[in-house]
Amino acid sequence: MKLYHGSTYRVKHPVISKGRTSTDFGKGFYTTINFEQAKKWALSKKNRDKGSSAFVTIYEVKDDLISQSKLFAAPDVEWLRFVVNCRKEVRHTHDIIMGPVANDKIYTTIELFESGILSEEETIARLKVSEHFNQVSFHSDIAIKELKYVKSEEVTE
Repeated sequence: MKLYHGSTYRVKHPVISKGRTSTDFGKGFYTTINFEQAKKWALSKKNRDKGSSAFVTIYEVKDDLISQSKLFAAPDVEWLRFVVNCRKEVRHTHDIIMGPVANDKIYTTIELFESGILSEEETIARLKVSEHFNQVSFHSDIAIKELKYVKSEEVTE
C-alpha cells in the first residue's frame, strides 16, 4: 500500500518526536492513502509557514500491517471519544491508527460536546468527514520503521 505525507521538505526518515501532541490520534507521524490530500496538507503548511517549497513524500507499507492496526471505518461514537481523549493528550498504546479526519470545525464542535450542549450523535453529525480524507498515523518506533521511503515530489498549486 502507498502512503503519502505532505510537508515543506522531503521526509526520507520520518520521526514521531516532531509530531504535534493534541491531534486527532495523538503525537505521531501522519500519512494518508490519498495523494491529493497530502498535497493539500503540504501546500497549507507552505502557506502557513511562508515557506518556499511543498513536498509529498511517498512510502510503501505492507498491506497486512495496516489491517492489523487500530481502524476507524467512520466517525462513530468510539472514534469521537478517542479523538477527544487524544486532543486532551491522553496517551494510547496503538502503534498505527487509521481513520477519518474531522473538518476544521472540530474544535468548536468538540467544545460543545464536552460542555454537554451536543450529544454524541449530534456531534458526529456535525463532524462532516469526506470519504477521501483519511489519516494513517504511526505512534511507535517499531511501526515507523515499516515505512519504506519511495520518493518525494515537489508540488505546486
